[in-house]
Amino acid sequence: MTETHTHTGTGTGTTVDAGAVNVPTRTLVHALVREDGTVDAGELYTVAGLLGMTDQQVRLCVKRLVAEGRFTHEGRGRKAVLRAVADFTGALAPDAAHVRLAYRQDHGLAPWDGVWHLFAFAVPETERAARDALRDTLLHLGAAPLQGGLYVCAHAIGPLVEARAEHLGIAASLTCLTSTDLRVGGVAGAPALAASLWPLDEIAARHEALAAFARSCLDRLDRAEPLASAERLSLAVRLASAFSYAMTPDPLLPAELLPRAWPGTRARHLMATCWTALANHPTPEGGTPLPRLFALYEDPES
Repeated sequence: MTETHTHTGTGTGTTVDAGAVNVPTRTLVHALVREDGTVDAGELYTVAGLLGMTDQQVRLCVKRLVAEGRFTHEGRGRKAVLRAVADFTGALAPDAAHVRLAYRQDHGLAPWDGVWHLFAFAVPETERAARDALRDTLLHLGAAPLQGGLYVCAHAIGPLVEARAEHLGIAASLTCLTSTDLRVGGVAGAPALAASLWPLDEIAARHEALAAFARSCLDRLDRAEPLASAERLSLAVRLASAFSYAMTPDPLLPAELLPRAWPGTRARHLMATCWTALANHPTPEGGTPLPRLFALYEDPES
């Protein structure tokens, strides 16, 4: 069974319960970055209040982000403007390529070729940090441990793993191979192997939670009058956090390895439907576009 991951956002921002979805304060800041790289402090404090955050939480978070060099700060209080030093949209979203692959699989555009990709390494204790970093990279890319120093993935992540090993200075310790005949402890057959190697029940439960939240959002949008811009943004942030929570630990196993009626496909369809409805939902202020982060959640195949 692979390591499980806990959704805690990026860094040490305070996490609050925003209607069944945990939104870290710094995640909120990153989520509200506009196309020009700025965050309006008045909008930030208003949306934070709707999510149950206090002004003090927001002030402390902004202070940390500025101290870390991630943002600059101009002005005071709610009239201030934060400016991102770099593009930090990834603070909330899963990797964009990860999201694109998910949608391609959902549309049957990325069938599995039946090849397992295996990675083995033996790195001495003196290079423990590099060894741990390579292991974390493999887990992040959706690989699962088979035994000490041996990992398997259903996707062709070899170039990414090799590049990471090269960067860490341990390329000579990495072995890469492929196989179409994999058995682990007597377990054979792709679906059985997937069920034994990845925490499918946990991943499915996260997607069920995302589907339930997306349905509740759609119900709210269907019966609601125009939402104030801040309310619309707060709903968008919660929806994006729920999506990230479901997707971040998902290895995106091909359909050939998953149980029938896998909830991930249904959850992402509901998410995309909800996202479109939210983007088009009227506000009293007019057709204010959602911040640039949220384009990452659109289904490019729809």
